[in-house]
Amino acid sequence: MEAKPIGSLFLVGTPIGNLQDISVRALETLKSVDLIAAEDTRHTQKLLNHYEIKKPITSYFEYNKHIKGQSLINEIKNGKNIALVSDAGMPGISDPGSELVKQCIDEGLKISVIPGASAVLTGLVASGLDTAGFVFLGFFARGKKERKKLLAQMQEEPKTLVFYESPHRLVETLEDILETWGDRQCCVARELTKIHEEYKRGTLSQVLASYRDVPVIKGEITAVIAGKSPQAAAPPLWEELEHEVDRLVAQGQSKSEAIRETAKASGVSRRDLYNRLINKAGK
Repeated sequence: MEAKPIGSLFLVGTPIGNLQDISVRALETLKSVDLIAAEDTRHTQKLLNHYEIKKPITSYFEYNKHIKGQSLINEIKNGKNIALVSDAGMPGISDPGSELVKQCIDEGLKISVIPGASAVLTGLVASGLDTAGFVFLGFFARGKKERKKLLAQMQEEPKTLVFYESPHRLVETLEDILETWGDRQCCVARELTKIHEEYKRGTLSQVLASYRDVPVIKGEITAVIAGKSPQAAAPPLWEELEHEVDRLVAQGQSKSEAIRETAKASGVSRRDLYNRLINKAGK
């Protein structure tokens, strides 16, 4: 009896915003496979409906990846061709798709990649920063301990750094980076390829200033930070600057005069020093 042919896993890149950013090959693959595994079936269904693709769809995400991964492996072994898609961009980048790829490799199954849009590369090439080499950090660390460790690890990295961040943590993250790494060049890319696409470029302090006045920051964010260079500004010694302000105030200067004089002498932004003192006083 002739053995039944084994299927394949297809990693299919999908749009990160604009539905037209999908290749002919990606569409042909989605139309030809037996099953589509998606991080969010509702999100992917909108794409399939837009291109009138009618195929079975199943969920594959962080909390079911172990059980569902084995189920998908079994389907491939039984001859099914399966397409894996992420919510947006390339599957396997900061999502559980990388686990399924490892499982397929361990099982000796065929994997084909149909490349597509990527927020990482889109943000990087539009940033104006060095693209000769870069380090992708995924989603920036959330916990204080993990964040402190990451900032210390990457402080001396000379390559451009790219990461994803949640809009409600953006200001806090940029403040931490500014304090630890100094006032480097950066670019914050928001809502890439969508109607409200936005790029904010400049130094960390300049970009921070533009976001501090925004009541609610919305959308998906890709941040790009310049790597360390010999000319990179050293992190401000904020505590010393605060003590200097207090000393001048004790000598009779007004708070605003003391901040202006301290900022000028140290070379830091007067606004950043003022905002830091105000934020500290409010805690």
